[in-house]
Amino acid sequence: MSRILLVSSNITTDPFPVYPLGMAVVASALAGAGHTVDQFDFLMAGESEEAFRDRITTFAPDFVCMSLRNLDNCDSLTATAYPVVAKRLVEVVRETRPVPVIIGGSAFSILPEELLAFTGADYGVVGEGERLVCQLVADLAEGRTSARILRNEGLLTGPEMISPLFSSELVEYYLKHSGMINLQTKRGCAHGCIYCSYPSLEGNRYRLREPAEVVDDMARAKLEHGADSYFFTDAVFNDDGGHYLAVVEEMLRRETSFRWCCYVRPEGIGRTEIALMKRAGMYAAELGTDAACDRTLRGLGKGFTFADALAVNRAFVAERVPCAHFVMFGGPGETLETVAEGLANLEQLENTVVFAFTGLRILPDT
Repeated sequence: MSRILLVSSNITTDPFPVYPLGMAVVASALAGAGHTVDQFDFLMAGESEEAFRDRITTFAPDFVCMSLRNLDNCDSLTATAYPVVAKRLVEVVRETRPVPVIIGGSAFSILPEELLAFTGADYGVVGEGERLVCQLVADLAEGRTSARILRNEGLLTGPEMISPLFSSELVEYYLKHSGMINLQTKRGCAHGCIYCSYPSLEGNRYRLREPAEVVDDMARAKLEHGADSYFFTDAVFNDDGGHYLAVVEEMLRRETSFRWCCYVRPEGIGRTEIALMKRAGMYAAELGTDAACDRTLRGLGKGFTFADALAVNRAFVAERVPCAHFVMFGGPGETLETVAEGLANLEQLENTVVFAFTGLRILPDT
């Protein structure tokens, strides 16, 4: 068995620091396969290269697995390119202990060939890493040759979505600096928004975790690490099939006292569902409205109208649950007239916050 250092290279803190859930899930898979694992978070280390060198020296890994979560900060006016950080961390590994570096994560999976060449890593994993990283480490440890980039031939199914291996020091840091840690109740997205990379990263159908397993993870994190506040990172929490309500009902059945928030599609959800979610501990929601008038909503392939978003906002307000809307101007069909219409529409949203952006990043396979 091997010693494997897992590294989160993500340093973004806007709008808040994000617990490296992908790293925790891959760490769990590797530990389950019998490897000795350690998790290093470059952000928690104060972006200190010296701290990274010290961890490499003291842990003495046989492999380094690095996650690259973001391509940039989604702001064309003050752009920040995060692959530069990953490239430097790979160089630190080379300078300190030249072992194979395996890179993955959502950003890497969008541009794998380009980022493997740019960062100088040895191998890359595209998409979900639980099986592929274990396979790659085993092959390399036993001297078997491997392709430099491994891709999932088929998407994982629900039962294979394993529980994360949470780190006490990371949980403490993220509870202090963002007030929450992350969990998934499902992967994939069944919607066809034309700008979104989720379907290519996780699949175009929902792959569901058992509700009891989700709540087990929450209870375990509370018992072992003191975590009591969560963000569900599902692309869409309120799926059409109602799996999200089964998760909510499991929390209610077990009389949990967790606080949580999630991403909500502003369609097909009303006061009844929101009241149930609030009883189970939901204290806020982020709404993926994404455009501000019907013409631009159609241009983005959203599949709902602004009237739907307005109705959902009113339902949240009526149930006294804070919500925020995220919208983008400048997509297909945008004109000066639709901007004016969109701004007028947004004025109708009461007791909420709107995060508005200009321009859309164009990504492969969207």
